[in-house]
Amino acid sequence: MQKILLLILTLFFLSGCSSDNGTDPVINDDGNSNMNNNVDPTNETPNIGNGNITLGATPCEGGLASVFPCDGYDLMFQMNLAAFNGNAGNDIWGWTDTSTNREYAVIGLDNGTAFVDITDAAAPIYLGKLLTATTAITWRDVKVYEDYAFVVSEAPNHGMQVFDLKRLRNVANPPEVFTADARYTGIGNAHNLVINEDNAFAYVVGTARNDAFNGGVHFIDLQNPSNPSPAGGYGANGYSHDAQVVTYNGPDPDYAGREIFVGANEDQIAIVDVTDKSNPVEIETLTYSNLAYTHQGWFTEDQRYFILGDELDETQFGFNSRTLVFDFTDLDNPILHMTYTGPTSAIDHNGYVLGNEFFLANYTAGMRVLDITDIENENITEKAFFDSYPSNNTAGFNGVWSVYPYFESGKILINDMNSGLFVVQKSN
Repeated sequence: MQKILLLILTLFFLSGCSSDNGTDPVINDDGNSNMNNNVDPTNETPNIGNGNITLGATPCEGGLASVFPCDGYDLMFQMNLAAFNGNAGNDIWGWTDTSTNREYAVIGLDNGTAFVDITDAAAPIYLGKLLTATTAITWRDVKVYEDYAFVVSEAPNHGMQVFDLKRLRNVANPPEVFTADARYTGIGNAHNLVINEDNAFAYVVGTARNDAFNGGVHFIDLQNPSNPSPAGGYGANGYSHDAQVVTYNGPDPDYAGREIFVGANEDQIAIVDVTDKSNPVEIETLTYSNLAYTHQGWFTEDQRYFILGDELDETQFGFNSRTLVFDFTDLDNPILHMTYTGPTSAIDHNGYVLGNEFFLANYTAGMRVLDITDIENENITEKAFFDSYPSNNTAGFNGVWSVYPYFESGKILINDMNSGLFVVQKSN
């Protein structure tokens, strides 16, 4: 039975890895000719939902905000998937318009990317939706650089959509159907992308395993955000599922000021110096015990520790949610520093650091907030949570896909695969 389960899980992760189209990169207008599940069959006009609020402001009292278990976070509002005419949620990111200080949620869905002005959480505005470039699929990822959103997907031949977020300032009749400002087609499908804002480069990972970089990482120059250009790549360590790239200012003086790629490469962590895009250099690779699927990780702000999630260890080994912390004081010799075990058996997915807190998308257990103040002494504790999937906390692929904790207002974005967008904030 266990072998059958592992086969099913493997197929789940690999099914999105479609073939790269192999064509040269071009930039073109994206007409979104394939509307997929957004088509209204009666008149062939896109149905993108109406942005209705499912649940408004609800304080966390007695361990619940309405039906949602919680501790330390109040619900500002929820918009479910029907609000965007989506069938599943996935990644999420945020944009703050520095000219107006307005805050926006950029919401990944199976069939496109939705935009919601959350500045006034009592009256959020669904501004519109950028439809998928090709077909609808579970996996979509979005990141923001300056005033542009960049969107990739596992959908075949999707490429990378580029959307000028400044257009959200002047939406006359929301919600609107948006088209992309450009589309980079130097890749076909991709699982994810990360951006190093210090030097305006995107790093697209999880492309076709038989492409020029073995499904590793494609370097894309964003110095002109509306006209991205290829700048090489790296695939010596095989397929990269996720990554973080930083301009290094951590404790290892040998790499001060270098651009460091840390890849979650399914069966290993790969640390690579990508400063010279024409000549990336492997620094080190490492593994750990009870490895099932090396999924995603994030540096602490001092860049000493790297906090990693393995997506399949809970199902394969029967662990409660397991978070691994590596000491990267010496990048040439990283070591496992500690392991944190959560209170439930839910699978850990994406996690992000803000100050002394680690915000973990914990699938069926919702968003968990870990206190990492004393991480040096191997002490991590859970300080708060908001569970958008109240049905159970078992090791299944439902609930929270990702979170975004970086708004100065303190609002936190949660994207639930089953229940859509939640905006929460610390309880008073």
